[in-house]
Amino acid sequence: MSGFTVAIVGRPNVGKSTFFNRLLQERKAIVDDQSGVTRDRQYGVADWNGKSFNLVDTGGFVPDSEDVFEKEIRKQVKIALDEANAVVFMCDAATGITDLDEAMADVLRRTDKPVFLAVNKVDNHDRLLEASEFYALGFDKIFFLSSMTGSGSGELLDAVAELIPEEAIDKDEKEIPRIAIIGQPNVGKSSLLNSLLGEERTIVSDVAGTTRDTIHTHYNLYGKEFILIDTAGIRRKTKVNEDLEFYSVIRAIRAMDEADVCLLLLDAEKGITQQDLNIYSLAVKKGKGIVVLVNKWDLMQKETNTARDYEKELKKRLAPFNDVPILFISALEKVRLMQAIEAALQVVENKKRKITTSDLNEVVQKAINAYHPPVIRGVPVSIKYATQLPTQVPSFAFFCNHPDDVKQPYKNYLENQLRLAFNFKGVPIRLFFRKK
Repeated sequence: MSGFTVAIVGRPNVGKSTFFNRLLQERKAIVDDQSGVTRDRQYGVADWNGKSFNLVDTGGFVPDSEDVFEKEIRKQVKIALDEANAVVFMCDAATGITDLDEAMADVLRRTDKPVFLAVNKVDNHDRLLEASEFYALGFDKIFFLSSMTGSGSGELLDAVAELIPEEAIDKDEKEIPRIAIIGQPNVGKSSLLNSLLGEERTIVSDVAGTTRDTIHTHYNLYGKEFILIDTAGIRRKTKVNEDLEFYSVIRAIRAMDEADVCLLLLDAEKGITQQDLNIYSLAVKKGKGIVVLVNKWDLMQKETNTARDYEKELKKRLAPFNDVPILFISALEKVRLMQAIEAALQVVENKKRKITTSDLNEVVQKAINAYHPPVIRGVPVSIKYATQLPTQVPSFAFFCNHPDDVKQPYKNYLENQLRLAFNFKGVPIRLFFRKK
């Protein structure tokens, strides 16, 4: 996963959220006709032509009172320019060029980062003629599209994908596992970091993080070596008006990109919140190893089965992917911190696991015999064999006669069988069905 980040900027109501949703192929942001109502998740991972990139919709980061608009939007553009690798500047062909567009264009023309001007709502020939006025804004990469229908967005995505470098991994660096601490503010990320590094600061060398505000610490202690990536925390989106918010979200996403395993820290008393689930599902989508740490466990009133019941409830909320280590820790009291690190390092091992084709097919055959694939239109789906693909995230290809007829419940069944047979705890695995 490249960590290449694209920010969508533009004044309110030009269709940024609709475009964002189309690229992520799901309705994440709330789309409304009132100005400035993007109030949901503003980040995700988009895939195009085999390349992935982080996508950030900056719309939700702007307060909606008119008088501060211009100042706020300029600020928002500046942050996007600081943090992203490329910017999509969206305008609206239906309203033409406004003063606010001019003001934003003014800031964007001065950057050396790639800026793609996307003129939205171009859904007929007349609009296309009217839209040519946008050449006056002075950008050479200009695309006419309709976020509603999707026409024209392919050309823009092609241009973005060209900028994304092929995955280059420095072998030496890659050998040392990278662990990122992620989670909301005030769950105890700093305490965890300090407890892990303790007083042994002398044998810890600070490696400059590749992103500002993510601190890389090379840790070599008790026979364990890894790089810890610390982030400034992801906050819930309601407190969005501070710039810090936007910075910390982008950074946390980037820290995830750099890590092999993410330690998702939760507050025992608050339980798992929607924002935690958002972070979790993003890590799963990026194919990262995950360990869930329930912090401040020392403050909980306990009965005999507290931890067991808590874990059961957690797994219910994390489903469908809930085969993850869950540890109850106290960062301040230094309870179970070594177990947490051991769990993370084990997940790194699980993620690298390669299964021989013969072992794999033995398990698959057993699974198929125990529970046959569905019969579709009178024809039984027949899975011939499976093989592991040479990818960073454990992925398996199943060759069969009707790949499109294998439905999600059966895929889940096969995934669970693989998890039972080979230890993939804490690691998302991917199954692909191909025509034999």
